[in-house]
Formats: sequence, C-alpha cells, structure tokens
Amino acid sequence: MAAEANTLLRIEDLVMHFPIKRGVFQRTVGYVHAVDGISFEIKKGETMGLVGESGCGKSTTGRAILQLYKPTSGHVYFGETDLTQTKGEELRRMRRQMQMIFQDPYASLNPRMTVEEIMGEPLLVHQVASRSEIKARVKDLLHLVNLNPSFADRYPHEFSGGQRQRIGIARAVALQPDLIVCDEPISALDVSIQAQVVNLLEDLQKQFNLTYLFIAHDLSMVRHISSRVAVMYLGIMVELADRDELYDHPYHPYTKALLSAVPIPDPFVEEKRQRVILTGDVPSPVNPPSGCRFRTRCPIAQGACAESQPEWREILPGHFVACHFAQEG
Repeated sequence: MAAEANTLLRIEDLVMHFPIKRGVFQRTVGYVHAVDGISFEIKKGETMGLVGESGCGKSTTGRAILQLYKPTSGHVYFGETDLTQTKGEELRRMRRQMQMIFQDPYASLNPRMTVEEIMGEPLLVHQVASRSEIKARVKDLLHLVNLNPSFADRYPHEFSGGQRQRIGIARAVALQPDLIVCDEPISALDVSIQAQVVNLLEDLQKQFNLTYLFIAHDLSMVRHISSRVAVMYLGIMVELADRDELYDHPYHPYTKALLSAVPIPDPFVEEKRQRVILTGDVPSPVNPPSGCRFRTRCPIAQGACAESQPEWREILPGHFVACHFAQEG
C-alpha cells in the first residue's frame, strides 16, 4: 500500500493475537484471533469510521495502533515512523501526537484525582506546562469543552456521564495531538447527550485540524461524523469505502445486513425495505472458520468460501471489499 503525501496513519497487515494459558505452568494452549491482518490508512484531517458487532476487534485495533497492546505482527506507520519498532523514550515522545478517548467515562478517570490533576498530568509528563501554568491551562480546556472552569477542583464522582466524557475529551486534546482514537466515546451516554458530544468532537476537529479514528457500532452516528467507513467482522476487515458510497452501495453481505438494521425516518421507505436477518451466532475468535470468516452466516456462501480466504480487492475506485461473490445491493 503506497503512502500518499497527506497520509497520517498507515496500517499494514496488523495482527493482534492474545495467548490462552492454562495449567500450573501456564502453558499456551491457543490464541484469541482478535485482529487478523488488516490494512488501511487515514488521511490528515479526516474522520475514519470503524464499525462492526461487539467483539469483532474494533477496540483492540485502536489500542494496538497506539501501542497500548503490542501487536503480534504487522506495521503501524505514523507519518514515517513505524510505531511497532519504536520503544522507550522515543515512543513516549510520539504519544504526545496520539491520544485516546475511552468508551467508559466512569472507568477512564482516576476517582482520587481532581479534574485539574487529571488534565494537568499529561501536560506535566510531556513538559508542556509548569505546575504554575497548569491551573490556567486547565480552565481554558474546561471552557473549550463547554464546562464551567470552576469545576477544576472537583472529583469525577461529582459529574454526570456526559460531563465526565467531556473531561476525557479535554484531556485528549490538552497536548494538541494530530490523531485521536475515539473508542466508542458515546455508547455509554444517554441518547440526549450523544449528539452534543459528537458536535463537540466536530468543533474541536475544525479548530485544531484533528484526525479521528471513530470506533462505534451506531451506524447512523458513524455516517454523520465520518468521511470514510471500514467494516470489521471477527478480526478482519470486510469492506472500506467513502461514507455515502458504502451506505448507498454496499457490496459485502455483512455490510448489507448491518445497514438493513438501521431505521430510516420515512415510513413508506421503511415498509418496503427488505431486512437481512443473519442466522447463527458469531463464531469464536479462538477457532475462526476456514476461508471466509463470514461464511457460516452468509446468505450467498458457496463451496469456494470454505476453501480460500477472499482477496482484499478494490471493486471500485476507493471501494475495497473482501468477498468472492460481492454484489451491489
């Protein structure tokens, strides 16, 4: 995959397997195939959506990109730097340019630290501000995410879920990074708050020219915020295209099934639309199916699907799919 001049992040054959250990001697008896050889790139200033069912490897992908998990194999290029080969002090310096917004606003904030200490910690660690400057910087950050600057002395338990997530967002942008991995940042929030948080993320993106990897399972929200969308299933990527192209012309049967579950606010269109109901359960990532991983639930599966893994191919300019019998639908 050739890198373009405006490419910020490039993933090549990323693999993340977790060993399963048993017995007194903790012998490895197998592996969880969380991510199994995915490749894509994210351009500067864009929002890349990553969708799929729970357990398909979306969050693991985000954490492996930031080296919170050390990938089993593959390459993660941030600009010209291969993060998988970067360690120690050099990796610590790179982390200033990459941040993460976590899914659970209740678990991602230290309950024993005040808001000022939570937001000030990355500024101190990366020596961006001195202790005397942090108080003013924290108030600016709180104002940036539409929270009262006087909240700086409060503890996380004094805030609602939406307010805690805003604190997490402020912490992520404190170092003015280039890339932010948003790991389902709205899934734990009330529906009434979700739109406010997404609008805040869009405003910050325009203000600081941020690049997002937006991980979610809410397909309607992903369509709203993303410029391109990738679909994952059981550790592999099955389709990738521009937002409107993917939603209007899906090729992979799994993508069609996901999109058929998204309600359309038009009763006449909704009544005529055909739902795609998948049968069976998602196979175990410990022992994934041979060939195409989706074949056990696929309505168009044939013998070839069990024999060989589908090639990741460009079916249209910028539209990639992994399916032997991909058809527009």
